[in-house]
Amino acid sequence: MSLEALPVELIGRIIGELPSLADVIQSSQLSRRLNLVCSDPVLNVWRQPILRALDTEDDYDPALKNLSVFMSVPRHNWVDILAIARASFVLYDATLPALANAEWEEAFRRRFLPSWANTKSRTWKEAFMSTLYNIWHRSRTPCTVNEAWTKYIVLNRNGSANLLEVSSRNFDPTNIFADMRLQQNTYRLPLRARLIIQFADVRILALGTLDHPRSGWAVNPNARPFLEPPMIQSPRLYSVLKYPMPTQAYLEYPYHQRSRSEVPTEELGLEWVGGLMIVAQIAGRGTSAVHAQDQDLLVGPNRHQYASFSWDDLWAIAPWLQDTVSRCIDGHGLGI
Repeated sequence: MSLEALPVELIGRIIGELPSLADVIQSSQLSRRLNLVCSDPVLNVWRQPILRALDTEDDYDPALKNLSVFMSVPRHNWVDILAIARASFVLYDATLPALANAEWEEAFRRRFLPSWANTKSRTWKEAFMSTLYNIWHRSRTPCTVNEAWTKYIVLNRNGSANLLEVSSRNFDPTNIFADMRLQQNTYRLPLRARLIIQFADVRILALGTLDHPRSGWAVNPNARPFLEPPMIQSPRLYSVLKYPMPTQAYLEYPYHQRSRSEVPTEELGLEWVGGLMIVAQIAGRGTSAVHAQDQDLLVGPNRHQYASFSWDDLWAIAPWLQDTVSRCIDGHGLGI
């Protein structure tokens, strides 16, 4: 039996399992029927080969660069590419197709933190490309022209939270947190840093301190729920995060939980005390390690640039905290 004699669904499954995009392209050009199968947006034989091509630290499959010239590729696949691919590839290598404004909006919301939406842009394409260029530029230079102030959030031990900002040129979370520890009399405790989740361009870090507190008043009530969501063992009370879309290792977030063997030994039996600082670190090459912690997250190449993290971003990645944070304060105020 020839390939073309099979049901279209089976043909689509077979083509989707081909090892490279070049093989899929060649299949789409073999006959009219195969071209129709490859063009079908429901079967979408391109999706898995595209995702496999994007899931690499090495150079992308050369066929990905000019994929838009093939009319058999459903255009909504480009939303995936725009949301996942490295910024340099989208900006300088890829031949981009003509997409509707709604598709550019979808790509923006899947790739970037909610607070980054630029209402001044005329179109979502302009918003997407300008935001992508700015984050790519900041990942390689100390330039802060386009974001003079960097925002971050502190979860306080009294249950409140503060949205604060510092000049981007002087933003160093370790120095800021050192001042916090002085004010809270926790300077004797070492700085602990945890990776919460990683996206295409940034990863969210939490900075705090662990201790055996003498009383419950020192324990931060929102720190543990933020780091280890309490509904993990329950039925899915919240949807798996899609906006923005995490990297491959966190696709099941917030139902991605560290196993017992992954919990640092020094964390067992201890409590998070004092304030917990939440920041967005710009991701670069070498910042994709899932189990990195403490100084490994903060010191080294591509670990010194940060972007703003605001209320909308906190509610996007930890919506359960909206029920537990007692007060949201813009700027310094009660709770610090």
